[in-house]
Amino acid sequence: MEFLDLLPPQMRDPVLFAVPFFLLLLIIEWTAARKLEHLSSSGDPGRPGPGAHLARDSWASISMGLVSIFTMGAWKFLALLGYAAIYAYLAPWQLSATQWYTWVIAIVGVDLLFYAYHRTAHRVRLIWATHQAHHSSQYFNFATALRQKWNNSGEILMWIPLPLLGVPPWMVFVSFSISLVYQFWIHTERIGKLWRPIEFVFNTPSHHRVHHGMDQQYLDKNYGGILIIWDRLFGTFQSELFRPHYGLTKPVDTFNIWKLQTREYAAIGRDVRAARRIRDKLGYIFGPPGWLPAGAARAGDQPPAYVPR
Repeated sequence: MEFLDLLPPQMRDPVLFAVPFFLLLLIIEWTAARKLEHLSSSGDPGRPGPGAHLARDSWASISMGLVSIFTMGAWKFLALLGYAAIYAYLAPWQLSATQWYTWVIAIVGVDLLFYAYHRTAHRVRLIWATHQAHHSSQYFNFATALRQKWNNSGEILMWIPLPLLGVPPWMVFVSFSISLVYQFWIHTERIGKLWRPIEFVFNTPSHHRVHHGMDQQYLDKNYGGILIIWDRLFGTFQSELFRPHYGLTKPVDTFNIWKLQTREYAAIGRDVRAARRIRDKLGYIFGPPGWLPAGAARAGDQPPAYVPR
């Protein structure tokens, strides 16, 4: 904690400290994509080549990332109040930040809870509404990594076990920032498969390309943040067998960042209003993305306004 106190406030978050490096790598990748464009044809005129960038798509991603810095800061401030109370009054013990094992608990704990949250976000429509914007691009590059959600409430709730176990609240935030920084570099098609032991333990560009794929074989796979072993342990791992098609199963048709962030909430609202039964309303909110009431298609009912991944 003493080391962080030496830094100016705006540099105490590792994500903010890493922003210049994000932008540098993004520029390098963007330049390489332009230089290699003639060598990177996908063979499909309607499909972006490997590592391609579209200016409007990339600027939408960057804009969402810039806004997320402020929204995430607000959510972290609210969480800090609750975490501090949990840490001070409910935790059976308080772990020391000077001990190495506290950092192991914090980083591995954040990673495991990120897996749990991430998997839930793909299986519960209300939470998917916060996450789907990150998957909305048909491109997969470093800019896509910056296409972040603005509503971090689900993750804030998911981290509660850590201060309850005595992990200092500030370490929870630093650990999650480390996870975000790590996950930046895996959003690229410019890196192939790595050494097999690395691919077995860690999340890599190959694994994360699968996660962003809209192909049936790739849907809802590889939820890990830093470690891919959670997917191997819990049955959600899929190796990369072919180049994925990226984006949502129903492609978006806008670069408006407000619409990208809110479109699924609006679709949920329309479906809930149209549903007659309480259980159907709840199904549209808490069921998996694309959920329909039993027999809805056979009865001629309209499907949800938006059927996501």
